[in-house]
Amino acid sequence: MPAGRPRQFDANVALDRALEVFWEKGYQGASLPELTEAMGINRPSLYAAFGNKESLFRKALERYAEGPAAYVEQSLNEPDCRQAIEGLFKGAIEVMTARGNPGGCLIVQGALACGEGAEPVRDALNAQRKKYQARVRQRLQKAKAEGDLPKSADPAELARYVTAVVQGMAVQAAGGATARELHGVARLALRAWPA
Repeated sequence: MPAGRPRQFDANVALDRALEVFWEKGYQGASLPELTEAMGINRPSLYAAFGNKESLFRKALERYAEGPAAYVEQSLNEPDCRQAIEGLFKGAIEVMTARGNPGGCLIVQGALACGEGAEPVRDALNAQRKKYQARVRQRLQKAKAEGDLPKSADPAELARYVTAVVQGMAVQAAGGATARELHGVARLALRAWPA
């Protein structure tokens, strides 16, 4: 059996470009012609390397978590609970407003633009948001157990609050809010943090 032709493109670069398109346009807003043009490949190459559009999106979502959103784990590993939450806010603002990045958050943007026929993608994005909230809750539970949060604090409630603030900032950033404006939101949000 003859061997296939070797790939004429860098799959990592192509995936990064697809990530940018999905981040800017959402899952359903990103057309195959836009994706292939941005990736510098044709449809057969896209299918051969990444599978269908949904599979490509899932790979881009993984890439997003490992790349732009890597600040989440870094922040949550801070020894002080308040510093961890400040790190989440700061990291989110940097990613959502960085020059060259589409505004907002892939996970929030992608879900807002999912209609009929994209239920599996919407479910995957919902699962990512729940995973994020669960990870924040685990960090806050640890903080409470270590006495870094008051006994009266509710880690689940605080995790919902932090998640809502970050997601709200993502929507604001997608609408053009500046880093300075979002830092103001973060400062106000931290005023409600348990002493």
